[in-house]
Amino acid sequence: MTNRFSRTQLLFGPEAMDTLARAHVAVFGIGGVGGFCAEALARSGVGAIDLVDHDVVSPTNINRQIVALESTIGQAKAHVMAQRIADINPACRVTARTCFYLPDTADEIDLAQFDYVVDAVDTVTAKLLLIERAHAAGTPIISSMGAANKLDPTALEVADINKTSICPLAKIIRKECRKRGIDHLKVVYSREPAVQPSEEAQKAYLEAADDSAPDKFGRAGIPASNAFVPPAAGLILASEVVKDLIASA
Repeated sequence: MTNRFSRTQLLFGPEAMDTLARAHVAVFGIGGVGGFCAEALARSGVGAIDLVDHDVVSPTNINRQIVALESTIGQAKAHVMAQRIADINPACRVTARTCFYLPDTADEIDLAQFDYVVDAVDTVTAKLLLIERAHAAGTPIISSMGAANKLDPTALEVADINKTSICPLAKIIRKECRKRGIDHLKVVYSREPAVQPSEEAQKAYLEAADDSAPDKFGRAGIPASNAFVPPAAGLILASEVVKDLIASA
């Protein structure tokens, strides 16, 4: 009898599907990148997924985030994603955690329990903490670099952090990893130079934004995005996780 993963099993084989069903993966950041990654993992048959994100859905998320709909505005992203996964595969064991991953909360989540960690957060402090702790725990991790201000999903690449170029965030992470003695880190990054929104466009955005809106970034600049680059990055992250889990079995 066929089931929800029968077409996947045609490609991967039954042993690989058993491996994925036993796997426990954590996705940190359920935004434009992490949301698509989490859904692809669920649709690939990963048996247990932890979702970590402190944020709630806002109207400006709707242009790119799989959890963002008119009906989910104001709801916690981690919980919305958990509900989607339950509808995709009720057998998947999902844990939704609504918190920042920062030094004062990191001890609440033992990274050693996971078979793989996906870093799709958008702050340098959280990224470095995740990378450092995953490395110390011996848990495989893949990190998403900058997906904002990009137009070309075909410019995304999978590489070791030491082989990256152009991406400003990758440059920072590369430097900080060296300081921490972390020699290797798999990342998804873009070689496309950032497209900077005009000052006029940013000014108009800030003038239109509600002061209470959770996505009002202030005068430093607003990350621009679209419906194809962050999702593409998320799907690439998921494909690498699935590939590595199967290969390590």
